[in-house]
Amino acid sequence: MSLWRNQLSGPTDPARDAGWVDPPPRQGFFTDTSICIGCKACEVACKEWNQLPMDRLGMTGASYDNSIGLGASTWRHVAFVEQTTERIAAARESGRALIALGMPGLRPGAMDLAAAESAALAALATGTLPDFRWLIASDVCKHCTHAACLDVCPTGSLFRSEFGTVVVQDEICNGCGYCVAACPFGVIERREDAGAGTISGVASAGSSGRAATSAPTGIAAKCTLCYDRLHVGAPPACAQACPTTSIQFGDLDLMRRRATERVEALHAKGFTEARLYGADPNDGIGGTGSIFLLLDEPEVYGLPPDPVVTTHDLPDIFRKAGYAGLTMLVGAALSFLGRRDS
Repeated sequence: MSLWRNQLSGPTDPARDAGWVDPPPRQGFFTDTSICIGCKACEVACKEWNQLPMDRLGMTGASYDNSIGLGASTWRHVAFVEQTTERIAAARESGRALIALGMPGLRPGAMDLAAAESAALAALATGTLPDFRWLIASDVCKHCTHAACLDVCPTGSLFRSEFGTVVVQDEICNGCGYCVAACPFGVIERREDAGAGTISGVASAGSSGRAATSAPTGIAAKCTLCYDRLHVGAPPACAQACPTTSIQFGDLDLMRRRATERVEALHAKGFTEARLYGADPNDGIGGTGSIFLLLDEPEVYGLPPDPVVTTHDLPDIFRKAGYAGLTMLVGAALSFLGRRDS
């Protein structure tokens, strides 16, 4: 049962499961939000390399974040989250609870709200915390070990690459939108307007020298982890452009080790709020190919605390369906035998 469950939601090698023979080491991101400066170089580099049109351009009135979130034409998104002293204290106390439970991990028994508030007040009374801080985080597709978008795609448009990433093929996607509903992170989206944000309908040329083409509408789109660059040994454009090494790229096992070491270093300096997201291969999606170091609860960044792939509950569903079918057969047999006796 455990082997079957791993094939549906647990730890596994996604490239080999997809049929790749002797694939290279799985590739992935480590995004360290503690050193992100919000320059948005990753957003610009992603759009230029992938020839993505501008969209959602304008101020929201609630934050300096003008791109709002991930979507069909925004594959990297830098979020700005404002926090006061009280929230900083609550984040550190919830982090201490996680450390006591064996960090790094994904919220195993997080504190309830009342406990967090009382602990935050105690921290304010005994320690000095900043009056204000920005939480700045560059978000991207998670390239899940068990990808819900890939599981539900009826056309084969989404495929698992030899690097363990999940890629959408524009020419095969029929725009059904099943993947959009399946993704627990809200990453993938159907592109509605190819020319959104372009000036007078004229697309500009990116730094690569290639003229930005008109993006097809109606199809689903998301980060490909720069599949074309990986083939020539180049890192994704966002990681190449990041000036602070907030976005690191390489073998996923190495990224996990770096992430763990970074969390331990921050804890040693008193930043108990530091925690990892997506690094646990025993979570509901088998871990992700994009690991994040967060400085507060995942919900603060707009991330689900306990993401679960759509195939996670299939073993239980099949078992219960089998019990139901067996019960019906037994009932029918008893009914038949009862009629013969009468």
